[in-house]
Amino acid sequence: MNNFNNMIKQAQDLQKKMAEAQEKVETLEAEGVSGGGIVKITINGKNNVTSVNIDETAIDKNEKEILEDLIVAAFNDARDKIQRKIADEMSSLTGGIKLPPGMKLPF
Repeated sequence: MNNFNNMIKQAQDLQKKMAEAQEKVETLEAEGVSGGGIVKITINGKNNVTSVNIDETAIDKNEKEILEDLIVAAFNDARDKIQRKIADEMSSLTGGIKLPPGMKLPF
């Protein structure tokens, strides 16, 4: 019975750590940059874009496709950075406990 109680306690502790980790992950932010800083996009831990900054030198109706490519590149850069931050945060908050394959946070 003692082993069962230990398993229950460990499961509760893990659940608490996961909830704390999820809360912390949601507060993270990462900025993606492209074109040497011409386009900047900020993403949060929920993978939502929170800001877009486009230098006015990039706004030229004749160069629309270039600007669109810069926006995509900045978004992808921000997404990659936030995913690395989330993975690092999860690892530190859960003491290195690995999530099962396919399980991602935030839920």
